[in-house]
Amino acid sequence: MLHFLGIGAQKSGTTWLYHNLKKHPAVFLTEEKELHFWNSHKDRGLDWYRAQFAPAPAGAVAGEITPAYGILPSETVAEIKREFPELRLIYLIRNPIERAWSGALMAIPRAEMTVEEASDTWFIDHFNSQGSASRGDYETCLRVWRSHFPAARIHVDTFDEIVSNPRGVLQRCSTHLGIDPTGFDSVPDDSLMTPLNVGLRRPMRPTLHHYLDRLYRPKIESLGRYLGRDLSHWLAGPARPLTPLQRLRLSWSARAHHWR
Repeated sequence: MLHFLGIGAQKSGTTWLYHNLKKHPAVFLTEEKELHFWNSHKDRGLDWYRAQFAPAPAGAVAGEITPAYGILPSETVAEIKREFPELRLIYLIRNPIERAWSGALMAIPRAEMTVEEASDTWFIDHFNSQGSASRGDYETCLRVWRSHFPAARIHVDTFDEIVSNPRGVLQRCSTHLGIDPTGFDSVPDDSLMTPLNVGLRRPMRPTLHHYLDRLYRPKIESLGRYLGRDLSHWLAGPARPLTPLQRLRLSWSARAHHWR
């Protein structure tokens, strides 16, 4: 029986969550982290989907983690609620400015480019794509899921906390899932602090940081009010101001995107 879903967000620590939740003796996760049933493989049927959790030991909570579920349409979330009314959900969020940059870096190899070859205009196009924009719009995602599941069923934690207090994140997730938080006590700190699926790592160009700050500032401020959390640290500016030439390049890149 399915007990919980990890619903995202992409590039916000879901791979870390998957591998570390599996270390708890009372948690069963599918061998494949992302089943993508609800967004891509519903044609396999609910019997197939339920069978993925049949091997769970008696007394274990069973789940799967697919970041794409966070942006499912309301009608699909309603279907999930009908089939699994007692489901619990875990939603990890990350500074959407950093998430957008990490997501764009992940797309670079698929575009058969290097980071150095990708122009500011290419990055801005990616930031404004439907996929990137929807994945960084956490408030809209939460409003859709909360319109079907009680807010208490959806645990929201942050990538920041994974970095600064990974054991605390797992303990809070355990409490949310109704299992013993001490199940992680035997896991060494260095194991919990090991980053997973990090992908490319490059410093963000100041021009692109300025662009993303303008793009996401209103959403971050609104999300903070919606969740009742102080997210002001997500809006810290880049280390140095833009030069006049950088400002000019950013302006032209932004215009090029909007002219398309």
